[in-house]
Amino acid sequence: MESILNPNVFNLSLDPETAHPNLILSEDMTSVRYSILGQRLPYNPKRFDPRLFVLGSQGFTSGRHYWEVVVGDKIVWFLGVVKESINRKGNFIMNPENGYWGVCRSGNAYTASESSEKLLSLSVKPQRIGTYLDYEGGQMSFYNADGMSHIYTFSDAFNGILYPCFCPGSNTEPLNMFHLKL
Repeated sequence: MESILNPNVFNLSLDPETAHPNLILSEDMTSVRYSILGQRLPYNPKRFDPRLFVLGSQGFTSGRHYWEVVVGDKIVWFLGVVKESINRKGNFIMNPENGYWGVCRSGNAYTASESSEKLLSLSVKPQRIGTYLDYEGGQMSFYNADGMSHIYTFSDAFNGILYPCFCPGSNTEPLNMFHLKL
């Protein structure tokens, strides 16, 4: 994977209008963390509730895109892409049928959000997750960015706008994002 990347690094920014009230975004909109004290925010149909999610500010309708997220030793997180039209309110199943393509960690379990949750077997706990979207190629792949070992690939026919999606879990350590332009 590294051999095909000739990156021009710039930051992937987050959309504050989509952030759950308990998520605190950094001033430069490149990091998100959980706060037990929820913010008083006006109702917004774009905002997630009750899920602790936030979307990237830039959506994709074509091209190849790669970004990395520092997950460190966090024990709960979700990373992926979602359709613009996804349900953001109430409880919902995160799978491709509902417009979610992602991987998550919960404790010692890593899973892919397939139609039925797919347990992933990782020999090393990743500190940085690389996410590669090939829109026209219909692939969404995840890598352990330290060494670029493959974690999981979704294959699908994408349509509409896809947004990067992040959940830092309910501890205060932040997720930090970096976008590498292809």
